[in-house]
Amino acid sequence: MNKVTLPSHYNYIGIFLTLGCNLSCSYCINHTVGLNQKRKHLNAQQWITGLKRIKAQTNLPFSLQGGEPTIHPGIYDILNGLNHPVDLLTNLQFSAEKFIKNVSPNIFSRNLPYPAIRVSYHPETMVFEELINKVLLLESHGHSIGLFSVDHPKYKNHILEAKSFCEKNNIFFKTKPLLAKFDGKVYGDYHYKDACFSDHLKTCECKTSELLIDPYGDIYRCHHDLYNKINPQGNILDSNLSINDTFKTCHYYGNCNPCDIKIKNNRFQQFGHASVEIRNIK
Repeated sequence: MNKVTLPSHYNYIGIFLTLGCNLSCSYCINHTVGLNQKRKHLNAQQWITGLKRIKAQTNLPFSLQGGEPTIHPGIYDILNGLNHPVDLLTNLQFSAEKFIKNVSPNIFSRNLPYPAIRVSYHPETMVFEELINKVLLLESHGHSIGLFSVDHPKYKNHILEAKSFCEKNNIFFKTKPLLAKFDGKVYGDYHYKDACFSDHLKTCECKTSELLIDPYGDIYRCHHDLYNKINPQGNILDSNLSINDTFKTCHYYGNCNPCDIKIKNNRFQQFGHASVEIRNIK
């Protein structure tokens, strides 16, 4: 199979090992965007074979995510088999001791200004003290790790207390904006104001800055298409795979996934980035 070179402007490589999760948070964005979880999964060796073809022109890590990526049965084989910098987006509901035994901190070595293991803290379904103990244990064994929490109005006071605790104990903690409607109000800052939560769909042209791969290895141009399993652009196991870095017609403007159009930091932590560029909205 050929090597696949990514465009130099790509900002992120998202590897959705699974869309399943071992938690169920009421405000999870996966519950609000029509997520289609019913799809096949690649095994560990297939992931390793497919991802080793990917050649990024910058120091982009493979970001393993989901769902909850650590429930993939081959997670340790994948982490140890890639020979490429890796980030892990996780709820940390696994055995920290087993993780330390099986995974070297060197796997997460990369020159970026934020933790490689990014732990999602959800007050609704987690015990903060138990989570902190795992974070401290992993950190003591050399792992780059930090806590991230959705800034949900319902849990604002609890999140502020957690943030204060982490700051006093030198634990990385950062809040992320809620991307949803809650109590009739739209939360989140979006580059295209009417692109999501709209009752009316429009046609547009869209170009991505991210490589997004679903559990079966299919590549999608955005989170909306990946979650809804529409318009795959290829598969990482296709023998002659290439990345078509052009604007493509889309008929779902108005139902964009908030992750695609939110204003956020790029990989250098510079604010103002959006995952997609949209033009010719009609």
